[in-house]
Amino acid sequence: MKTVLFPGSFNPFTRGHANLVERALQLFDEVVIAVGINEEKADNHSVEARVASIQNIYKDNVRVRVESYTGLTADFACSIGAQAILRGVRTMKDFEYEMQMADVNRQLTGIDTVCLFAEPTLAAISSSLVRELAHFGKDVSEFLPIRDNK
Repeated sequence: MKTVLFPGSFNPFTRGHANLVERALQLFDEVVIAVGINEEKADNHSVEARVASIQNIYKDNVRVRVESYTGLTADFACSIGAQAILRGVRTMKDFEYEMQMADVNRQLTGIDTVCLFAEPTLAAISSSLVRELAHFGKDVSEFLPIRDNK
């Protein structure tokens, strides 16, 4: 079975993230969405709440698993037997960052990174944008997957 790890803080999990999962399922047998604990990012919701929210979105899909993790992403990917790490790319800045991370992860553990470019209609959506809009009382439901429109 080919497994890909899709790591992130997912604060919140957006339609862009969901699109990447759906496209990854065309390439891999299983997608493990890994909610990382990142001390450098401000978290609006606990890791447990984010995991539960994403699990609700994929509760009917046996090919998607949702977990939380700490430590290096490449180490976690190896620990679950993933063949690759999935990353989304929206901009050239994203691409340059992901290329550097992919090089380091491959050097450390031998794991490959698969980058999928964002759908053009979803490229402007980011978790930080959704958080900012929500902070100012705007309706963000159009940016969130259907089962998580809250």
